[in-house]
Amino acid sequence: MKRKSKWADVGKNCFITIIILAAASAICFLLQRLVATDTHVPLIFVLTVLFISRLTSGYLYGIAASLLAVIFVNYVFTYPYFKFDFTITGYPLTFLTMLAVALCVSALTTQIKRQEQIRLDIEKEKMRGNLLRAISHDIRTPLTGIVGSASAIIDNHQVLSDERKLELTEDIRDEGQWLIRVVENLLSVTRINGNTTELTTNPELVEEIADSAVRKFKKRFPDVKVKIHIPAEVFLVPMDAVLIEQVIVNLLENSALHGKTTSVINIGIRKQEQTVLFEIEDDGIGIKSEILPVMFEGGLHAHDEEESDSGRNMGIGLSVCMSIVKAHGGNMKAENKKAGGAKVSFYLPAGKE
Repeated sequence: MKRKSKWADVGKNCFITIIILAAASAICFLLQRLVATDTHVPLIFVLTVLFISRLTSGYLYGIAASLLAVIFVNYVFTYPYFKFDFTITGYPLTFLTMLAVALCVSALTTQIKRQEQIRLDIEKEKMRGNLLRAISHDIRTPLTGIVGSASAIIDNHQVLSDERKLELTEDIRDEGQWLIRVVENLLSVTRINGNTTELTTNPELVEEIADSAVRKFKKRFPDVKVKIHIPAEVFLVPMDAVLIEQVIVNLLENSALHGKTTSVINIGIRKQEQTVLFEIEDDGIGIKSEILPVMFEGGLHAHDEEESDSGRNMGIGLSVCMSIVKAHGGNMKAENKKAGGAKVSFYLPAGKE
């Protein structure tokens, strides 16, 4: 598989190189009929080398394009045409300069791409570290509760009342359900990071996605009222329905868990010029100001142990939500409302009508 992928990359880079060189040649042939001089030709081919270096991987294709450009300019676009002539006055200096410029452009462009890749790798490693810290906390806490409840039943089954045994069993069930949510979040992150291309999206009816998310949320929080505010017009948004539904469920759970006094959650969905905005508002206690700058980074546990112990979902859940939304080409933000409570919003590209 790796060998096939390697040859596919080689074929793609060769195709890009040939197409750009052919396009530059066509432009030069056209200008040759319109302009009396050929001074523009070297500049066009230097620009061609720049594009090839930018759109291909490695030094090879840019350097090969540089050499081909020098030879091609001499043979095709320098008088006498379609003949090699290295005796033209000033030719050696002119074309050696062109070759040097083309090679430098190719090398610099490739180096910039490598530096950008290094920067992306560092950011990915930072995100992975934050995610691992969040995971370690989110898994350790429910497992501790499960082991403690199970041990209490086993060690004291003869003296515990049926009501107490039922309470401990319900605790085990709740913690197990929480672990399922953590695993779902992890699978979502793996799904995103495992994609070498863009996510596969399909036009989805936003009202159906919101309704499905609310139904899942109500199974766990039946006492919290959820109101959906959406325009009467029907509109579709390109998305991965499963992932965006999970984002909405996570945000609803955060509002219920960390709002503490949350009794009503409003989901607002409206279409803007090029995006669709989703807003989740609650009437809870709001979000601490020191948490707001870091709550999407997956490093919440290190900043607020009280918040992380109370519900666990705000750490890994919001980190996953941000990854999902960014993978769709959107972004997310959180703020406190002046009237009280918190608002978390995210937008997705609206796509074509």
